[in-house]
Amino acid sequence: MTSSSTQDALARETLRLIGPDPENWVADRSGIDHNVLIVGGGQSGAAFAFALRRAGIGKVSVIDAAADERGAGVWTTRARMNRLRTPKSLAGPEAGLPGLSFQAWYEARHGETAYAEIERIGREQWSEYLAWYRHFLGIPVRYGTTLERIEPHGRHFRLHLAIRGADGIEHRMETARKIILANGVAGNGRPNLVAPLATLPSTHCAHTSQAIDFASLSGKSVAVVGAAASAFDAAATALEAGAADVHLFARRAALAAEPVIRARSYPGAYDNYPALPDALRWHLAWRFRRAGSTPPADAVTRATRFANFHLHLGTLWHEATVEGTRVRARAGGATFAFDFVIAGTGYAVDLHARPELAEIADQVLLWQDRYVPTPPERDDALGAHPWLGEALEYQEKTPGTAPYLANIHVFNPAAFVSRGLPVGDVPSMKRDIPAVIRRISQDLFVEDLGVHEERMSATVPADFDESHYAQSVYRETDVALAK
Repeated sequence: MTSSSTQDALARETLRLIGPDPENWVADRSGIDHNVLIVGGGQSGAAFAFALRRAGIGKVSVIDAAADERGAGVWTTRARMNRLRTPKSLAGPEAGLPGLSFQAWYEARHGETAYAEIERIGREQWSEYLAWYRHFLGIPVRYGTTLERIEPHGRHFRLHLAIRGADGIEHRMETARKIILANGVAGNGRPNLVAPLATLPSTHCAHTSQAIDFASLSGKSVAVVGAAASAFDAAATALEAGAADVHLFARRAALAAEPVIRARSYPGAYDNYPALPDALRWHLAWRFRRAGSTPPADAVTRATRFANFHLHLGTLWHEATVEGTRVRARAGGATFAFDFVIAGTGYAVDLHARPELAEIADQVLLWQDRYVPTPPERDDALGAHPWLGEALEYQEKTPGTAPYLANIHVFNPAAFVSRGLPVGDVPSMKRDIPAVIRRISQDLFVEDLGVHEERMSATVPADFDESHYAQSVYRETDVALAK
């Protein structure tokens, strides 16, 4: 077995071999605080910060609403799976550099054999790796910082921030030319807290996106509504915490078990998906919705191994009220009583639900504005997704009215219909991070073309003078004298 210090040495050698980071080449603009603001300091935000640095783009700032790095991302907070859902072989934030990969990190600490034996990466191990990645690469994150409002100002933005400190909240306005929304599953919407759960108080109901005190559920009767991965993770966590019983309610007559998204995971489809016609992208997204989001088999067995776990198939909740200390629910044709309810009902894309997007939401082109499906494939939830460009940038609903939208790049699941993947997770990194970086680089360069034209046309000092070759210059008189 090797060691973390050995792996750090390998990572340092990797950075040495690719050469030093380029200097910031972006022309400085008066009144601009940041060339790029990255919203979200989790795995995606860190990966973007490193990629921008390697592209020679400076004045980049990463913000995160979490109080510190322990709360950034989901891996130590809202994620409750034991293992990641994605294959361990997928490229992640290492940007094609093996010395920065999870595999190199893991093998340094546990050995090659141990890595070969794991089927998928453990959640806690992934969290440790990301912390190492962030610290090793020296990626600064401004924690306790919330983006409250994006205010367009010409082609750049005024950013209204709330910064939590020891003395309270400071409201500050900063400016940026580009924004990357690497802000997670609800980054373009909200938790999908459906009726009748939406009327329950927070004392008796929580969405899986929220912090849940599972220890307090020991000895309690718990309901979980929903049957995708996060629902099963929550159910299992409650059971492991000592819940008296857990009832999971699925609206389908059988659990979704066909991961249809795998059919398009080969390189040809993955690499070229953004070039597919709108009709085909819509159909594939609709097919996924119809098949359902599949929980991993190990997430299901993690819950079903408990005798006090009860699965209700084809059962919708019709009513839910608090009576005394318990939730009375009518589901299917039966009535139940629970101490606490967990909504594993996913997320809804809804730009108007995000305060920071309030000023621009009406101007963003949505799929429902761009494409009208045949009646069997109508889906209002898919239609609410933004129709994104090649670099995951917003598009204008009305051409010419909001050109600044092209400077906001969406690296979160709202890109699903446009890109075919739950963007923001590991599977989307290899293709979509470089696409965003290329466009940001191009835009920043072209917008200041006059400055760069002058720089590229500048006089360049000669590397040497005529004395380096004067004695070798051919002259006819020299030939004549030689005869």
